[in-house]
Order: sequence, then C-alpha cells, then structure tokens
Amino acid sequence: MLSVSNLSKSYGNQTLFHDINFNVSARDRIAIIGRNGTGKTTLFEVLAGNLTPDSGSISMLKGTTTGYLEQDTTFSSEQQLLDHVACASTQISGLSHRIQILQEELAAGVDEGIAEGLMRELGELQYKYEAAGGYNTKYEAKIILSGLGFAESDYHRPLSEFSGGWLMRAALAKLLLLNPDLLLLDEPTNHLDLEACIWFEEYLKTYQGAALVTSHDRAFLNRVAGKVIAIEQGEVIFHQGNYDSFIVARQRDLAVREATAKRQDLKIQKETRFIERFRADKRRAAQVQSRVNRLEKLERVVVPRSTRKVRITFPEPVRSGEDVIALKNIAKSYGSNMVYRDLNLVLNRGDRVALVGHNGAGKTTLLKVLAGVLPFDEGERKLGYNVSVSYYAQHQLDLLDPDNTVLIELWRVAPNESEERMRGILGTFLFSGDDVYKKISVLSGGEKSRLAIAKMLVRPANFLLMDEPTNHLDIPSREILTDALQSYRGTLCFITHDRTLIQQVANKMLEIKSGEVRLFPGDYASFLDWKKTAGEMKPEASRSVSRNGPDKNSSRNKLRERKRIEGELRNEYSRKSTPLKKRIAAIEADLTRLEAQFEQVEKLLADPEHYGDKSRVMETIDTHRVLKERITSLTAEWEELLLELESINREFDEAKEQAQENQGSH
Repeated sequence: MLSVSNLSKSYGNQTLFHDINFNVSARDRIAIIGRNGTGKTTLFEVLAGNLTPDSGSISMLKGTTTGYLEQDTTFSSEQQLLDHVACASTQISGLSHRIQILQEELAAGVDEGIAEGLMRELGELQYKYEAAGGYNTKYEAKIILSGLGFAESDYHRPLSEFSGGWLMRAALAKLLLLNPDLLLLDEPTNHLDLEACIWFEEYLKTYQGAALVTSHDRAFLNRVAGKVIAIEQGEVIFHQGNYDSFIVARQRDLAVREATAKRQDLKIQKETRFIERFRADKRRAAQVQSRVNRLEKLERVVVPRSTRKVRITFPEPVRSGEDVIALKNIAKSYGSNMVYRDLNLVLNRGDRVALVGHNGAGKTTLLKVLAGVLPFDEGERKLGYNVSVSYYAQHQLDLLDPDNTVLIELWRVAPNESEERMRGILGTFLFSGDDVYKKISVLSGGEKSRLAIAKMLVRPANFLLMDEPTNHLDIPSREILTDALQSYRGTLCFITHDRTLIQQVANKMLEIKSGEVRLFPGDYASFLDWKKTAGEMKPEASRSVSRNGPDKNSSRNKLRERKRIEGELRNEYSRKSTPLKKRIAAIEADLTRLEAQFEQVEKLLADPEHYGDKSRVMETIDTHRVLKERITSLTAEWEELLLELESINREFDEAKEQAQENQGSH
C-alpha cells in the first residue's frame, strides 16, 4: 500500500531521521515512537504531503486514500456537529448539494424539455448518492460520535460551543467516518477519556485499513500496534510486535551492544598500546601500520543512551492521622449546573486513589475541592490530623518564573538544600549537565511539566493531589513519574488518562458518574473486571457513610409512615408523568411510521426509472419535503417532552431522598 525509501529530513544542523525505509501493508497497525522532538510529527507531515523530505521517495498504490489527524486542530464554525462530521466525504456532500439544487429547480417549475434532462440527472445523482452510502452517513456518524463520548444532545450544537479537546474528537470522528485506506494518527488519545479510549481501541482493531499512530499511552500502543518504528538519536529501529515486546527486545539489544562495546574497547586499548610502544621501531613498522589501518577501518559499536529505571525518593513526609480528609454533604454547582449534591467521601492514610469518569463528569472539580483551592456551596471539608497538602495542576506551569534557570526555580522551594541534592533531583527528571542552567522561558511543555513535578519532590507534603501530571510528557518521562509516585510514602489522589500509570500506582479507584462517587478497592484491572461483570464486586462505601450504618431499631410505625409518604410521592409523580409518557409513546409511534414512509420515498428518489414521469417526480419531491418537515417537528417536540420527563424524574428522586433523610433524623 505504502512504500518509503531512503527518506531523510533535517532542520539546520539537526537531522531528525536519515535514510528511513519501510513498507505499510493493508491491515498494518504501526506505532511510531521516540522522545519528544525526535521527528515523529515531522514524519507524519511528510507522509501526508504537507512537508517535502530532503531526500528519498514515498510511493503509494493508485487510488489509496489517506486521512491525517494532527495533534493541534483549531477551527470554529456555526455548523452543527453532526452535519460537520457527516459531510466528511466530499463526494457524498457534493452529491447531496447537487441533488438539493436540482430538486429546488424542479419544484420552481421549468420548461418540459429542460425538466426531462434535470430528472434524468437527478435520478443518476440519487443512484450515486445511495451507492456511496449517503443515506447511512448520519447513522454511522452518530455511532462514532457516541463512541467518542458525545451525547445525543451534542449533535445539533454548533462547533463554536465546544472546547479544543472536544473539537479534536470531532476531527477524529470526521476522519473515521471518511474511512480512508491509511490513517495517520498523531497523538489521537490526548483528548480521550478512559472509556472513549477503550472504544477507540476496539474500533481500530476491526478497522479495514492500515494505521500509523503516535501516542504516549503505553496501554493503547500495546493493544493496537503490531509493529513498532522507533526513531532514536542516530538510528531508526524496526520491530515486529507491540510496545512492551519492543522494550524487552531493545533492552536485550542494548545489553549485547554494551558487552560488545566493552570487548571492542579492550581490543582498541591493546592495539593502541602496541602502536605506541613500537611506533619508533623500524623493524616493526609494517606491523604498526597494519594495526593503525585496522583501527581506522574498525566500525565502532555505539551504545545509545537508554532510559533506565531510577530510584527516586520523595522527602519522608510527616505521618498524618488515619483519616486524611473528609468531605461531608458537599454541594457544588456552576450556575444552574449542579455537579455535586450531598457528596460524602473519606480518604485514608496510604490511599493511592485514581479519579475516573467521563470528561466533564466533575473529576477536576472534586480534586480542587479536595485540594482546598475551589470553594463549594454547602457542606464541610475537614483535613485530618497533621495533614499537609501539595497540589499539582496544569496552571502551575504558568507560575514558573520565565527568567529563572531550572536550578534556581527548584531552589525557590528548598533554599536550604545543597546544590548536589538539587542537581540529583533534577538529574532523575532528565535535566543533566548544563540543562540545569536553561532559562524557564526556553523550556518545552514537557520540560516545564517535569520541573513542576520535581518542585513537589522537595516539599515534605503527606497528601499529594495531581491533575493530569502526564500532559506534555513523553513515554520515558512518564516512566520516571511512575517510579517517583511508586516510591512516594504519603497519600495520593490523581487524575490521568494514562492507564499504565493508573495500573502501576493506584490502589483504589474513585468513579465519578452523574454527580455520585463510588470508591473501589483494588487496582485498575480489578476495577475493569468489576465493570465487566456488571457490579458483582460491591463498591467500597466511604467511611463517612458506612459508620452510620442502617438503623436496626427502626420501628414498624416509622416503616409504615415512610411507605405512606412514598405512596403520596408516587401518586404525584404518576399524575405529572403519565400524560407525558402517553404523548411520548404516541410521537414515537408516529415517527416510526413517518420514517418508514420517508425511507420509501428516498428509495423512489434513488431509482432512475422513477424519473420517467414528471408529475410523479414532482409529487414525490413534495411528499419528501412534507415528511421531512413533519419528522423534524415531531422530533423537536419529542426531545422537549423527554427533557420535561427527566426533570420530573429528578424531582421525584430528590423528594424520595429528602423523605428518607427526614425519617432517618427522627
């Protein structure tokens, strides 16, 4: 499908890659890996045709289509999300536009001779539109958008209302719907939550084309890729297998290289000693020259720098009490959007809690409340005995002083530490040698992230909260962060989309869903097993709830009174909801009937033979318009009624909870 020969690209004196050769077959899944700045994105830009290589060639089978997802996609439009994604195919959107124009011309009335030609053209266009999958486009678009985390209510929102992360998802959805033969995916998981990432993995497994992908998500690479191309300093490595098998093979290769290099060094030293000893001896001149020639021709074994597992130690934090933090009856809203109502949670000493849930579920809000940096509307936040808090968030990168060097910035938070100690910490975070004298203003996003995390190392906090600490970090840097958090002896609560980090660090999972939190003991794999078995493992209740326990002394009178109140609530609920449910059911029946009729009309419009009778064609076009308007009107009414019913259901649930609380307090 794709063949790359002797491809090279440089910027100034920096060579990103040189003489790369590889082939991509029809169903290949290839991971392109390497440190930030090694040229992965540049390679994609060259393959996509956006950059010209310095040398080499790229050949592709005739007719092969390519789709490229860039890391940063910025666009703003009033076009609705579903329409934007559904028009991914320029062929389909072009046919649809031409069909609409012809239908409007015929409806406006034209001469008999012209009408016959227009009807023939319309029939041909309708046939091409159906053959291209035009009538299924929006259905497939909805499936992809749903998998990527969009709600049905998002489909008709303008793109201008979405954040950058959701716009990236829209770009990915559009690309998947286009269904090219070759996908070039540059960091596609950056803006996906855990559930969307898992869906995307499954989608790629059954994708009929080929895919080249870069990602810092090690779990994603392991599940998707069957081949690896590693761009390293001075060489490009090809490996058959996933990311983990590449690491094992690479470590084995490095060990062999190190041993070979040592033997070669001994040989060079021996030859050099002979040359130095007998250089002036004319009788051995031929032998000396022979050995000089051998050394000049000797191909030196180079051992590339590898990322070794390093031992990082946080300062030993002061021991806290058993209960590190307790949230009691917390309520938090943003305007009319209620994020949490009556939230109760307790974290204990030694907990390593990963917050999981959909983007927008309230993970960052909860973390900020726990950190004490976000006020809440009601309730109480209580820190345990001797608890000190350290909070890492992305905005902290902006708090770094751009005029400071890396070393001075670290010294700001630990002025009494020695330079040796500071350089040791910075060295473990890949700031070696003169790197410590770099100005903050010239650091990359990944380097700033590493420095901000390093600053936390020298503060003896026993309760650490981290919001997306892996953002901007490449895989080696993420591995260093994992080592650091594994050695941390305090209590940890964090948010990340890096499943490998969650699996290796967390001992509890806190799931956030619809404003409710559930705490699960165990690692991420156990949590996923629980999810798959539909709740066979019971979630761990927060201690603030479990200590109260059920009231075993509830009297029969209290039970009777509660049932009476619940009965009254159900009657009131039935009075309000029954008419709505009947109307919703009637609309759904009407929509089913009308959509079936609409489908039949579209089949007629797609049939070229139908265009032999002008009056019949005009009648069909008019019916198509009336049905479309009626379906749109009923769908809008149906959505409004569903929202009203949802509001009634929520009021009923809240009233029941309030009644139960009132009974429990008496």
